[in-house]
Amino acid sequence: MEQSGTSTRLAGAVQGLTSELVSALRSGDRFRLAGTVAQGQGPGATADPFLAAVRVVGADVVLPSVLSRCPPPDADDLAVFSRAVHAYPPPPEAPPTSVWSHWAMRRALLRLDASLDGAWDDDAEPETAWLDDTPWQFLTHQLAVLAPLALPGEDCAVARAARRRPVDVARGFVRAVRRRDWLQAAGAGRWLAVLDDVPRTLGLDTGLEFVAQMGGEDARVAFQVEATQLMRTGVLV
Repeated sequence: MEQSGTSTRLAGAVQGLTSELVSALRSGDRFRLAGTVAQGQGPGATADPFLAAVRVVGADVVLPSVLSRCPPPDADDLAVFSRAVHAYPPPPEAPPTSVWSHWAMRRALLRLDASLDGAWDDDAEPETAWLDDTPWQFLTHQLAVLAPLALPGEDCAVARAARRRPVDVARGFVRAVRRRDWLQAAGAGRWLAVLDDVPRTLGLDTGLEFVAQMGGEDARVAFQVEATQLMRTGVLV
């Protein structure tokens, strides 16, 4: 029961955090990450579900500062982001998506705070062998989980793997919509927004509008769609 209660609190914290991110993307107002985490048990406690939610949302918690919709985060916001990065490293034998998600957070933090250069002993990219020659269904699922890496101009091994297979990602997007897996569809759609050679017959804009309409009550879906639409209109720093 306790584990179930913890999972419920974390899920609620993720939804709350993502809802505030959606509002920031839409309004362009400053997003205060420190204020959001302060609603929990305290930003220094690893048991704080709001701090754990930062780790779940990953590098996307600073996306409003990457897109030209919000001012850069303040020092206290970066401090909260940094605490989440250090409090929740991927455990041994963690799945590749967890390792990559953590790497993406570290990379985002370094981009926003150059003083952290050299803060990690090994900042090399994780491996991507698990994506080599994988079926398109599995590829789409994994890319959707790693949607925070889908940014214009992003150059990392995961992005390069996606760029090699735009048609497969498009097939995965259609499959996710047909299966009513709105979160996977939204994540795949975000990747398609930054890939070249996407089939013109896909109708991505119409598809994204449908995903937002059907799955938008989930803040995670709404956030991915909003971010994708901003990127497709070229709203970048």
